[in-house]
Amino acid sequence: MAAVLEVVESGPLSTVQDLGRPGYADIGVTGSGAADRASLKLANRLAGNGEGAAAIEVTFGGFAARASRDVIVAVTGAPCPITVDRMGAPMNSPLRIPAGTEFRLGWPDTGLRSYVAVRGGIAVEPVLGSRATDLLSGLGPDPLRRGVVLPLGDQVGDASPAGFAPVSAPPSDELSLRVLPGPRDDWFTESALRTLLGQPYAVTSESNRVGIRLDGPVLPRARHGELVSEGMVTGALQVPPSGKPTLFLADHPVTGGYPVIAVVVAEDVDKAAQARPGLRVRFDLAGV
Repeated sequence: MAAVLEVVESGPLSTVQDLGRPGYADIGVTGSGAADRASLKLANRLAGNGEGAAAIEVTFGGFAARASRDVIVAVTGAPCPITVDRMGAPMNSPLRIPAGTEFRLGWPDTGLRSYVAVRGGIAVEPVLGSRATDLLSGLGPDPLRRGVVLPLGDQVGDASPAGFAPVSAPPSDELSLRVLPGPRDDWFTESALRTLLGQPYAVTSESNRVGIRLDGPVLPRARHGELVSEGMVTGALQVPPSGKPTLFLADHPVTGGYPVIAVVVAEDVDKAAQARPGLRVRFDLAGV
């Protein structure tokens, strides 16, 4: 019988994620995949997988599961208490979990998303070459719920836990993100970019894997006409009529009709994915 992972508790939101399905924007499918790609890659390396193996993205903790075989598990991303059979276990390190033993993630003190990689990877059926759950389009497996059974891939290599990756916790008060101007910064007044770079914004509760709505100073437009829908990228800071930007994350739409004043550099989008409601965000011009 093939090995499986049974979800005991799913928490507020847990999904299967890998590195996504790039290359399908022309048919209306965004890249999706892990919101914090660096944490997913690290979890997979620690578990002994290739960096792109499917793992579980846990939003704000509360996840628990048990496997039908002995497994190696690694948890990265938002730091949270981990227990294996009610005994504490470390983040960012391979953990040996005996068959049938429950492991559980508590609530993170900082950050938002934790990643659970299992040796062999989560082997759900791929869609367009990826096992990722895309919440906007509905592609991929459904969000996880109690009682769901996930197939596991074959374990390869030495299954002995070894190593620890020292990782800094996400900030709890203020996050700095680097941006590049444009592509529609000319739709805004000369002061708008200065405002974006000079004033803090707050992450609102109206945020998810699609994007982060920010509250703060209004970014006034110089042009008020209609913008023909154009391609959007992860990290785009799109400004709707309210004048307050939305930062697009992994499940963003492939097109949008509001102007983009700036784009967060790819390396910093992972940091943005850990921003929980209430966190202050400051934007800095990349390379300055």
